[in-house]
Amino acid sequence: MNEEQIISYLKDNDIKKIKFAFADIDGILRGKVIHHKKFIDGLQDGYGFCDVVFGWDSSDAVYDNVQLTGWHTGYPDQPARIDLSTFRTIPWQDNIPFFLADFSKADGNDLPACPRSLLKRIARQCADMGYHPEFAQEFEWFNFRETPQTLKEKSFTNIETLTPGMFGYSILRTSQQDDFYSDLFNQLLQFNIPVEGMHTETGPGVFEAALVHGHILQAADNAVLFKTAVKEIAYKHGVMASFMAKWNENLPGCGGHINQSLWNKDQSKNLFYSANAQYNMSELHKQYLAGQLYCLPHLLPMYAPTINSYKRLVEGAWAPTTMTWGVDTRTTAFRVLHPSESYTRLETRIPGADTNPYLAMSAALASGLYGIKNKLSLDIPATTGNGYLDKKNGSIASNLHDAASQMKESVIAKELFGESFVQHFTNTRLWEWRQFAKSVTDWELKRYFEII
Repeated sequence: MNEEQIISYLKDNDIKKIKFAFADIDGILRGKVIHHKKFIDGLQDGYGFCDVVFGWDSSDAVYDNVQLTGWHTGYPDQPARIDLSTFRTIPWQDNIPFFLADFSKADGNDLPACPRSLLKRIARQCADMGYHPEFAQEFEWFNFRETPQTLKEKSFTNIETLTPGMFGYSILRTSQQDDFYSDLFNQLLQFNIPVEGMHTETGPGVFEAALVHGHILQAADNAVLFKTAVKEIAYKHGVMASFMAKWNENLPGCGGHINQSLWNKDQSKNLFYSANAQYNMSELHKQYLAGQLYCLPHLLPMYAPTINSYKRLVEGAWAPTTMTWGVDTRTTAFRVLHPSESYTRLETRIPGADTNPYLAMSAALASGLYGIKNKLSLDIPATTGNGYLDKKNGSIASNLHDAASQMKESVIAKELFGESFVQHFTNTRLWEWRQFAKSVTDWELKRYFEII
């Protein structure tokens, strides 16, 4: 609906309030509920938000190492602007109208820290090159019979999973949780988050869902909303959902793989597909993949943004560790799939469920376009065996500090995303490392308390 139609909808249905939100640097939705008059009044000039929303971490502790905002700026307001095309209603909250927003500006001078604004800019570059980017993200997540209060009382120990045992692709387990499982699928569809498929994964209480593909901005919007929607629907059933990359060292981690392809502008032809080529990979597809391989070390934190992300990226845990690609193999960083012309695509397997979808998709598309612009050749051969053993082209960084430090100094990263974004984002990741480094963990207490 356009502006006039939305305003008419609010008046005709006597709607007094609307809800809107945007994703911060961690992909966490921050937002407000506002009066319908304030909503209408702000459609042109936006709605003021204290810019501390880009100046603090996921626990609302303010950064001391960023320039964009801080005590030195006084934390002024920045205008968030609603994207009317994202309109939907929230079925589990009395169908309150909902919109996504970002910090884009008409003159293009966007707030450098805004992830959705960054993705919009990369998507425009793609369109200017004559391509339509078709993307989708899939998520694995664990479900628990806990509440925020019980977790606090138990100090995050003896956490009870929704179900016991390793039941991947289990019809039995979904039957046992039918009310929750069916409500997830149905409510997400009503919320205009099209789920392509959903099933249990191997692990106690773990689900996986693939989202229907679409234009990259829509795909990222759906992914961001999916994560919060799942958590909110779960609360209604006395369940907590976690998209943490690796909550237990003895269980598989949670992936957030990104599937992608480039099409011509009218979306009539998949430009990644070539009928007579090996693996049906077009030259454009090879250049795109070469770009992702080349750029990966320069932007890894956009795929693996937390301390915990790197606990998932270990050998034999269904997550990649090496600079590899292969055809329909789940041991490499990049997986080429070509079951048909329509579904020929590249799957970037580095991201976990903890990613900010706007940043992860920006990284994937920008690095792929880099390969096309520079006509990079795909010199790394496909891995046909165990990708964990194929280390001749290097390994993925093993911790956030090393990955963020490399990105901070990377000329490639600054070329792709701009120096202001790179400096702000990498400093937030280095802040995250500092918070972890000074923490005394349970592992340390158990190992050293008595014996040292």
